[in-house]
Amino acid sequence: MNSVSSQNARVLSGMRPTGQLHLGHYHGVLKNWLELQHEYECFFFVADWHALTTHYEDPSIIPDSSREMVIDWLAAGINPGSATLFVQSRVPEHAELHLLLSMITPLGWLERVPTYKDQQEKLKELDLSTYGFLGYPLLQSADILMYKAGQVPVGEDQVAHVELTREVARRFNHIYGREPGFEEKAEAAKKKMGKKNAKLFDSLKRRYQEQGDQEALEVARALLDGQGNITLADRERLFGYLEGGGRIILPEPQALLTQASKMPGLDGQKMSKSYNNTISLRDDPAEVEKTLRTMPTDPARVRRTDPGDPEKCPVWQFHQVYSSDEVCDWVQEGCRSAGIGCLECKRPVIDGVLAELVPIQERAKEYEAQPDLVRSIMNEGCERARDVARETIDEVRHAMSLVMV
Repeated sequence: MNSVSSQNARVLSGMRPTGQLHLGHYHGVLKNWLELQHEYECFFFVADWHALTTHYEDPSIIPDSSREMVIDWLAAGINPGSATLFVQSRVPEHAELHLLLSMITPLGWLERVPTYKDQQEKLKELDLSTYGFLGYPLLQSADILMYKAGQVPVGEDQVAHVELTREVARRFNHIYGREPGFEEKAEAAKKKMGKKNAKLFDSLKRRYQEQGDQEALEVARALLDGQGNITLADRERLFGYLEGGGRIILPEPQALLTQASKMPGLDGQKMSKSYNNTISLRDDPAEVEKTLRTMPTDPARVRRTDPGDPEKCPVWQFHQVYSSDEVCDWVQEGCRSAGIGCLECKRPVIDGVLAELVPIQERAKEYEAQPDLVRSIMNEGCERARDVARETIDEVRHAMSLVMV
């Protein structure tokens, strides 16, 4: 992977603002973010420009939806001290990088992204014959490359977007990475490592370039990672020198595959607002209990004495998320033998969901009561994000000779 360790340790992920979040978002995205924020340098952003790609006709709901979503992030435990939280449109460098990348990205690359035609089929009621919709995977690439993210958490259906980003970065580096005097600058950077390390670097470089020795490549990368007396630009030159290319301006990211959410909706389908089968993180506990008590079960169980099949019951999917092995065994036995009724079966699920939601809702109330605090958190995050974005866009401008000297 063409990236230094500090970039390998950086993660970028975003969510389109849809208002208050539900249990599907919590289990599918937020629980993963909660772990990542302690393992990586994380940038989590509100993808409000991405929301415009399909809802450009009525953007008025986006600000409120963004605020409500951020409150749920914070309530779920996303820590602004551990991760940078920001709003995409508050970092205008994203738009500039998207524009500059669009100059070198072949049209066919965008047209072949699998989700392009899939979404057009699914969203036939919307007019998606716009460049914004065609180009949204490239805007995603700009989001990722702006922060030189080494890892991008995605599900299987989004891997193609990360691969597009890798191709765009590779093309950009190929076109603009061969700066004038590249080899001389790389040799000068190598000398700053000291004679011993420079000699070792040369040896490892030869083994990789002449013999294809992957182990030598990894050792050389580790050697460069450990150099505290060379600049980031010099380190990137040496990575490019090592791998036989130019200076790496935009490192290629890797897809960090996340497990598909096992959180079902109330009807057994995927939990989604469009299916009207959700439990929101801030739903009133009494309403949550009522909703779960009345959710559908195995249609074969018309009477209390009728045996059922947990595999045909949406409640069973909730047990798989919230119940212990012991409780799951109790459900399997009791349902199939009609030893327990459906309301009895739902009780552990109700207790499990409420236990999960209570601390989230307590924190949400605190943030709802302090809008200035939420605003301050996002302002600080946007500033931190802009600092990084400015550095990247300056490098890109210099590489493309867009800066007057």
